[in-house]
Amino acid sequence: MTTLRQAGTAQPLLVERWRKAADRNLTPLQRSLLVTWASFGITFGTVRLITHGIRGGWLPWGNISASGKHLHHYNLGIATLAGLGLIAVRGDERAVGHPAVATAYGCGTALIADEFALLLDLQDVYWARQGRVSVDVSLGILSALGTYLCAKPFWHEVARVTRRHFATATR
Repeated sequence: MTTLRQAGTAQPLLVERWRKAADRNLTPLQRSLLVTWASFGITFGTVRLITHGIRGGWLPWGNISASGKHLHHYNLGIATLAGLGLIAVRGDERAVGHPAVATAYGCGTALIADEFALLLDLQDVYWARQGRVSVDVSLGILSALGTYLCAKPFWHEVARVTRRHFATATR
């Protein structure tokens, strides 16, 4: 076990304590859900940051296009979910519940959901008020709640372990 020496005593690293909390509190299903929700939230936030950077001109790259047509990021999400569908249809037991599959599912879903207003009305309202506000608020809340609810006992223990860790470290 990796340790951190503080005040002459060996203490497990906080990440190791979190890993043990996960081992005690998360079933394989909960781990998969946690990874899915977390990757959804991270992808959603990253996509929003990138699109704002492209539009604002402070990122060095631009939109993706093919033959002069703008490719929306929901296309990448659909392709990701189609690939995961092939894995599911194939029935590969090793892939079921694998963290990479859960991550890809969360990412693909976020890419599609971020442009839901476009898909709903088939009008590009991404930068319009009705497109931006509904997507930002609803998906941000869903991401945070999903990450918390799919592994509630784990998060409670992580909070307890973190408090104890810092209390011990400050002594």
